[in-house]
Parts: sequence; structure tokens; C-alpha cells
Amino acid sequence: MRLQSLTSPELISTNQSFTSKEEAIRYLVDQLYEAGKIHSKDEFYESVLHRESLSPTGMEGGLAIPHGKSKAVKEASFAVATVQKPILDWESIDENNQVELIMLLAIPEEEAGSTHLTLLSELMTRMADPAFKERLMQAKTSNGFYQALDQQQVKEEDIETNGKTILAITACPAGIAHTYMAAEALVRAGKEFGVKVAVEKQGANGIEDRHKKKAIAQADAVIFAADVAVKEPGRFAGLPKVTTTVAAPLKNARALIEEALEKAKRAPRQETEVEDIEDDDGEEKSFKAEIKDSIMTGISYIIPVIVAGGMTLAFAVLVAQAFGLQDVYAEEGSWLWLLRQLGGSMLGTLMVPILSAYMAYSISDKPALGPGFAAGIAANLIGSGFLGGMLGGFLAGYIIKFLKKNVQTSGTFSGFVSFWLYPVVGTLSVGAIMLFVIGEPLAALNNGLIHWLEGLSGGNAIILGVILGAMVSFDLGGPVNKAAYTFCIGAMASGNIMPYAAFASVKMVSAFAVTGATIIGKQYFTKPEQEVGKQTWLLGLAGITEGAIPFMINDPLRVIPSLIAGSAVTGGIVAFFGVGLNVPGAGIFSLALLEGQPLMKAATIWLGSALLGALISMVLLILTRKNKLKKQSKTKEEDEPVRMTTTA
Repeated sequence: MRLQSLTSPELISTNQSFTSKEEAIRYLVDQLYEAGKIHSKDEFYESVLHRESLSPTGMEGGLAIPHGKSKAVKEASFAVATVQKPILDWESIDENNQVELIMLLAIPEEEAGSTHLTLLSELMTRMADPAFKERLMQAKTSNGFYQALDQQQVKEEDIETNGKTILAITACPAGIAHTYMAAEALVRAGKEFGVKVAVEKQGANGIEDRHKKKAIAQADAVIFAADVAVKEPGRFAGLPKVTTTVAAPLKNARALIEEALEKAKRAPRQETEVEDIEDDDGEEKSFKAEIKDSIMTGISYIIPVIVAGGMTLAFAVLVAQAFGLQDVYAEEGSWLWLLRQLGGSMLGTLMVPILSAYMAYSISDKPALGPGFAAGIAANLIGSGFLGGMLGGFLAGYIIKFLKKNVQTSGTFSGFVSFWLYPVVGTLSVGAIMLFVIGEPLAALNNGLIHWLEGLSGGNAIILGVILGAMVSFDLGGPVNKAAYTFCIGAMASGNIMPYAAFASVKMVSAFAVTGATIIGKQYFTKPEQEVGKQTWLLGLAGITEGAIPFMINDPLRVIPSLIAGSAVTGGIVAFFGVGLNVPGAGIFSLALLEGQPLMKAATIWLGSALLGALISMVLLILTRKNKLKKQSKTKEEDEPVRMTTTA
């Protein structure tokens, strides 16, 4: 944008003397009033002081940008003053800032979200260039300053680099101004040293200008200039690293470049065949892959919440039952009631919004978190459960993805837009769609699924249990297992507690089977397998299937069918008897929380089914391994005469 269009030589004063911040602001307000830009000096002055009370308007390097949004402003404009003696008491982001250049922005109230942000970001971006600021400060007259505002820089000749490459990441808590200003400061400092500097901005818009694998392989060092945790720092493992705050490049970017070069000199990079590196800057993920990753991301984030909430609720129930404290458990405000509410709220209130939010996050990064949470809350409001939460997560993610593609900005302003426009528009859009367009159909579909599940009995229930059992042990914590988990949690959230009881029982089968096989059929398994087998039963008690993964990887064609067979039997039995469980993640403690049958009968069926399934899988594991070893031995014996004949 042209800065000259928002000011004039009459609004620019050079070499002024002020004794305080208030005096400087009052002077510039008077200038705006005399130029006819505001119709009330006092009203606008109060709005500027109100803004000053909220947060510092002093920046770095002698700059201050006070501003006011008021009905007293006729048209957007700004007044400028340079001072002879720096103002020392101006509250600034940099506590050592001594203000020499003041730009007072006057913004009409109705333009607060547009002109204000555009002008502010443009000024901050230009001020990151020391040459631009130097031209302004050297201006001796108002006309000279006015001309320097939009004076085009002489195009820099390509600087001959010395072959060094430094990568950088900048990130600030808000992800707005400092993220981009620090990036520009590092790039400019790099040019002074003849060093190529590439900066990845991790701001309000997610990751911008992401460093590619080839760039990382060619780099000599990396600079982390961040006040928040850097995303995916493992990408830069092995590179010499400089870690500092996001404000440091604004104060002394040259020192950071020097430090990075010195570290690179002490620990030079190893030569890598860059051509052999498969880069990651090709086409975007396919729609199918994006959907799958989104679901897996959402599930991975809700698992800790489900486990923590489930175990908290299980603890409250177990204490109440073990010590006869059912009355305390039911009494509002009691310690057991509060624990019950804590666990229940994690499961009933947080679960779906977290699923939606991180599904959206997987698709469109940080700007999608707010709309994703809104989609989950909307799903709870309309009673659409997990089904609505997942659909809401997709909607939020793709709405933000559309906005990021079609409403693009650059420089400092991109942070402001990402921080405000994307989340607000995304939240309103996905909220309106969820609540007023697809809410009733989703709720009807969810209720229909609940009624169908509730109506399952006999043979139909057995089929469902068998399918769930097979899915649990098919990949032991992989996508198929997670799909079964999602279905069971969704059914539980909707009021049907049978599927999760079957799921929880089946989770013990693979672990128990591996332990049993390595003890009873010890001679058929290697020493490492026997050591693993000694521990898997403990994982099974906690409901963890991953302990059997080493066996599955070594011999998938025999192990997977063996585990599926026993798991399917377990799932079918639990489902047939209608045993239910409404607390997820409780492991063996689920025995005391089972429903659908008298407690002792339910516990016997639930644990007995797991043991029976484990027995079946154990026998199959031993038989298939024995058969495998027999075939290997026979093949070896047949090969031996051939080798002897060849030798002779």
C-alpha cells in the first residue's frame, strides 16, 4: 500500500522536542485536528491513551506506533514526528527502546479490523528494513520525509554467497508481528555475510515456507528464534543449532548469524548425496490419505483423554463399591461425586470436541483448531455424537483449507489475518452448517444407529462381536484396530455399552496368547521372543495389544490368523451375553464395572471369554510355529545331499 495516501507533509514534523510520551501524543493529535482528519481532539486523545493502557506501542530500534480507533476520526490517516532527544519513558516491547520516531495512527471505528491492521502491518514490515528507517531518520524536512515513505529502493544486486546456508525458524506466542519481522531481520543479516538464509515461519497461519528435506540436508546450521515450542524439531537433528528468543533477531541478527557460522565451522556438515534424497515438496496428499491421517490424528489425541477420564471414573466407582460409599458417590458436591463428574466430563464433554479439533488441525494446521472445537461442541449440542464430531472435524478442516487457499496474505499482515479471520469465519461457518443445516439429519442417523445396536441380540450380536474381535487383533493398534476403537467409543458415547465390553475383553487375548505360547511351547520360540512373552501378559491386563507386535512382524502370515481366531471367539461370546462396559480404558479393573448381567456372571463371562480366546490363539501359535520349523528342517535336510554332491 502507498503510505503517502494516508498522510501529508503537514502531518509530518521533524526534529521535535518532547519531554514525555503524553506531550508527543497530544502534539500529534493537534496536528491531525488542524489537518481536518478528526473532529474532536479530546475524544481521540482519550482513545489513544486507552489503547496505551492495554499494551506497549513502543517497538524496537527507536520506533513507537501509538494508535486510536474512534468515532472522532473522519478518515484513516497518520501523523509523524521525529525527535531530537529520545523519549525514554515510552513503554516498549524492547525495554531498552529509546523512541526517536513516532507514528500516530488515526483509524475510524468502522475500519478497525481492516485499515488498522493493514497499515500497522505495512509499517512494521517496512521498519524491519534498516535502510528504510535510515532514509526516514535522515530526512531533514517534512517534504523529505514524505517523499522517503514510498521511495523505491534501488534494486540490490545479487550478493555473491560464500556457499554457506543457514536455516531458521521464527515463532512467537501470537504468531503475528514478531514471527515475520524476525524472519526478515535474519534474511537481511544473512545478505550482509554473503550467507543464504531461509526462514520457516511457524505463526498463526501454521507452518509457512516449510524447510524441505533437501534444504535441511544442504544446510550448515539452524537458528531457532522462538518463544514457543518449535514444531517438529527432530527434522534438524545433527545440524549445529542456535536457540534464542523471537525478539533477538530484531536486536542483533548479525550476532546470531555469526554464532551459527561459528558452530557450523566447529561441527561441519557431512557431505550428502542430495540427489538421492527424496524431497517432500511434491504434490499434496491425496484426499483419501488426508482423510485417513485426519481420523488417526483425532483418535491419537482423544486416547489420553479417554484413558484419564475412564480411569478417574473407574476409581470413583471402585471406591464406592468396595467401601459401601454409594451414598457419597451420589451426593452432589461430595469428593466421590466430584471425581465422578471429573471423569464423566472428560468423556462426555471433552471427547468429541477434541476429536473434531485435531481432525481439523491435521487438515489445516493451527487456524483450524478453533473451528474444530466449535464443530465438536455443535455435535454435542445437536446430539450427533462421534458421527457428528468426525463430520464436523472434516468440515472445519476443509473450510479453513479453502480460506487459506483463497484468502491469502503476505508479510506481517498474514499473521493478523490468520489469527482473526480464519478462526472466526471458520467457526461461524462450521457452526451454522452443523447447527442449522445438517444437525437434524445427523442426530436422526446417530439415533438410528443407537437403536439398531440396542436391537442386536442373538446371532446378530455375535456377528458384531466377531467382527470387532477380528479387527482388534488384525493389526494390534494399527488403523484397523483404531477403527474398531472409534466405533466402540462412539457407541458408548451414544449410550450403547456392549461393543466396548467386547473390545476391552479382546484386547487381552493377543497378550495372554503370546505369553502362554512362549511358556508352554518354549522350545519353538527364540530367546528374544521368550523374553518378550514374559512381559506381554502384563500389557494385556492394562488393555495394551502392542506387546504382540514383534511376533506379528516376524511371521505375519501365521501369527495374524492365529490371533484373529481367538479374538473373534472372545468378541462373539461377550456380545452374545450382552455384557456391557461404560468406562473406557479401565483394563482388568473393568471386572468391577461390567453391566448387562449380574456382576459375578458378567465378570466370569468377560474374563473367561478372554482366557478362552487366548487359549485358542495360543494353541494355533504353537502349532503354526511347530509346522514352520518342521518345514524348515525338512528343506534343510533335502538341501544337504545336494551340497555334498556338488562338493564331491
